[in-house]
Amino acid sequence: MEYRNLGNSGIKVSVICLGAMTFTEKGWRSAGSMSFSEIKKVVDFAVDSGINFFDTANIYGFGESETLLGKALGDKKNEVIIATKVRGVMDEKDPNSRGLSRYHIFRSIDQSLKRLGRDYIDLYQLHWWDNHTPIEETLEALNDLVRIGKVRYVGISDFAGWQIARSVSIQEMKNYSKFISAQMYYSLLGRDIEFEVVPACEALGLGILAWSPLAGGFLTGKYSKNRPYPDDSRYSRMEKPFLRFDLDKAHSVVDELRKIGKRYGATTSQVALNWLRSKPFVSSIIIGVKNLDQLKDNLGCVRWELSEGDIQYLDEITKPERPYPQWFLDLFADL
Repeated sequence: MEYRNLGNSGIKVSVICLGAMTFTEKGWRSAGSMSFSEIKKVVDFAVDSGINFFDTANIYGFGESETLLGKALGDKKNEVIIATKVRGVMDEKDPNSRGLSRYHIFRSIDQSLKRLGRDYIDLYQLHWWDNHTPIEETLEALNDLVRIGKVRYVGISDFAGWQIARSVSIQEMKNYSKFISAQMYYSLLGRDIEFEVVPACEALGLGILAWSPLAGGFLTGKYSKNRPYPDDSRYSRMEKPFLRFDLDKAHSVVDELRKIGKRYGATTSQVALNWLRSKPFVSSIIIGVKNLDQLKDNLGCVRWELSEGDIQYLDEITKPERPYPQWFLDLFADL
């Protein structure tokens, strides 16, 4: 297993992080469900394979994911890095059971700790921006959690570049504990963060945690352009796909991944994950699995590396069109 520093911090995390959104026996949204025995097998294999980083959120299964992750880790839960999140609606009837207010954050941390069976959270993340709460209130609450020992590090998820910059500026001005990570959607089919978020994170010392690195499973190669999608697949269950990308281009990219994979004796998933590993700003890649076989396949990406030529080729065929002002700034970058 490869280990990388989590942003501009001293903590080292496995380059593969096991995401626990699928850890629910009841089923939650498009994540499907898993039995606890299967979850236990996946978690044990992950730990034995060198994964020391696990990511969940209080909203996943409305707490069930945290509970099952803590239960599956058992005595090992204090030997690994656990990340969770706060922001989403936990009680539809309670208007204060959501958001990033001090009130909700302090209630949520205690509930997450109880479910996980721990005294502290290694990485506590803001799940997404809250337009209804002053960011100053949120940042002060997070800093207080670090100072009283309930949280070791803080991070964000799904923030815009300007939101990251503003937040870190306040943290620096107030001498608060600073964000060390940004959990963002990033894959060969979704490279939007390269325009604003990645530059902001590189400048401010945040490591990228890439979620949905296989574009919701599309880059596994199980979706065929000329055949119906598998009945049990995520895209067949969605009326409108959550992730946005050009389907024709996506199928072409998968075809190229298959060709490259044949040269390495690797699956399309492993090629796609290997491309992400080549990005120095990526601290860890969050994979979500529904069974042990998927985990074993994904972990195959750490045993080999793409050539520089193949990385450049994948960069080129998935290169997104640069928006304004990026293309304008490019014109005058060397003046």
